[in-house]
Amino acid sequence: MHILTNLREIFTEYLEDNQFYQNPKELYEPNNYFLNIGGKRMRPVLVLLGAHLYRNNLKDALPAALAIEYFHNFSLIHDDMMDNAPIRRGKTTIHEKYGPNTAVLSGDVLLVYAYKFLTKVPEENLKLVYEIFSDTAIEVCEGQQLDMNFETQSNVTEEEYIWMIRLKTSVVLAAGLQLGAIIGG
Repeated sequence: MHILTNLREIFTEYLEDNQFYQNPKELYEPNNYFLNIGGKRMRPVLVLLGAHLYRNNLKDALPAALAIEYFHNFSLIHDDMMDNAPIRRGKTTIHEKYGPNTAVLSGDVLLVYAYKFLTKVPEENLKLVYEIFSDTAIEVCEGQQLDMNFETQSNVTEEEYIWMIRLKTSVVLAAGLQLGAIIGG
């Protein structure tokens, strides 16, 4: 458990070093707000853990860890809007605090920055990392669509529900470990 705490601290420092200070502030400020309300940071920690298993140098894995965190938060911002959720992690959601249009744009820019940070992984890993990340992003979108479909269905089987949860949640966790292991060699 000690290693996870250390990896979380390393990632949190990297996240803090990559706060958004660009203009227009109305686009970027909501992302700083959302990223700073916390969470366990398990997805980026799994990227670092995957890399740590093969190599002690985590520098090459930090951009992919940040990409996973940005992607995860992008998906949460959009999920909150689709669910009309007023609260996330005990704080006001972006669409409630800043408005739905800003929430869409802020989430979108997080997704773009996720892909931008992926380009910082070692070149020999870039193609495979990009493919896994993109396939994972597609699966998350498929899971979100199933989640919305289930809201209007009168009967959802346990198997269908588990599949939807797998797509919305576990594929990002698995991708994190996978990306870290690839970058770690």
